[in-house]
Amino acid sequence: MATILLLLFLFVTVALIGVVLIQRSEGGGLGIGSSQGMGSFMSGRGTANLLTRTTAILAFCFFALALALAFIDRGGSTASSSILNVTPPASTSAPAPAKPVAPSVPTN
Repeated sequence: MATILLLLFLFVTVALIGVVLIQRSEGGGLGIGSSQGMGSFMSGRGTANLLTRTTAILAFCFFALALALAFIDRGGSTASSSILNVTPPASTSAPAPAKPVAPSVPTN
């Protein structure tokens, strides 16, 4: 189930990126910088655009799938929750003794 949702999440993510990149920039975020001012920010014409609706639907699917994947994965493993809590395996051989290194003397 998680694999299917993860693949669907990947497709929705790629589609959302593509739809956002296709949209035309209108010279500023939230209508700032346009001659119409903030009065046209939430007008019927501005929100009825096909790409805007597609972006909203894909964004909703993105968040819904992210939450679904988070709920599926919570507490799924019974192992230790952190790798810091795991003790390293015991070594079967003794460590090699350190050899003293003589300092090198430059010869001229």
